[in-house]
Amino acid sequence: MRAMDLPRKLAGEALGTALLLAIVIGSGIMAERLAGGNVAVALLANTLATVGGLYILIEVFGPVSGAHFNPAVSAVMAWRGELPRSALLPYIAAQLLGAMLGAWLAHAMFDLPILQFSAKVRAGTGQWIAETVATAGLLLVILRAPAGRAAAMVASYIGAAYWFTASTSFANPAAAFGRLFSDSFAGIAPSSAPGFVLAELLGAAIGLAIHNALEPRKYPAGHPNVIEASGNEGDSHAAKPAPR
Repeated sequence: MRAMDLPRKLAGEALGTALLLAIVIGSGIMAERLAGGNVAVALLANTLATVGGLYILIEVFGPVSGAHFNPAVSAVMAWRGELPRSALLPYIAAQLLGAMLGAWLAHAMFDLPILQFSAKVRAGTGQWIAETVATAGLLLVILRAPAGRAAAMVASYIGAAYWFTASTSFANPAAAFGRLFSDSFAGIAPSSAPGFVLAELLGAAIGLAIHNALEPRKYPAGHPNVIEASGNEGDSHAAKPAPR
């Protein structure tokens, strides 16, 4: 990665993560208002908005920054040599800043207090196992998606994981960070966030280990800063990220 490219990539990560959090939190607020107390309907609406928004954001920002939007994904890409390790901390900082700004943007759009903290406790062994599973699956999808299919596969996986995990699949430390600033349907209490983050990082490591076990590579293919398809070595590569 050329040094002159880094600010552009960081801007892409910050903006993409902000929009992702605005979609997740904003759609949760709207869904809760319109669902008439039916939590299943609210979650379904939140899921559909997130799936569609995530797909679009990956397609838009993939060519700019790799569209990670997720510190766990960036850490795995740095480990694999597909993101320069010197860029990892700036990427994470941009993602965390974007997540917080995205929460504030959602509040502004719905005329809510900008500064707030969530009171929604999400804790317990089941929640932590769910986040580990969700993040491991996400990384496995990212690393093994055929070229050009990552956006659809990642978005579809996150949509499914909303419903098959007890945690509704944050699968993203930046999402956990941003959502602690929103006392809304999608929020998470600050006291619950550290457990989620640790579970997500463990899940990312497990996902990477499973990928390596299925298809070990002596020389990982990849373009720095871009999540590459793990298909045939000769295939053209496409940027792929991760979400929520």
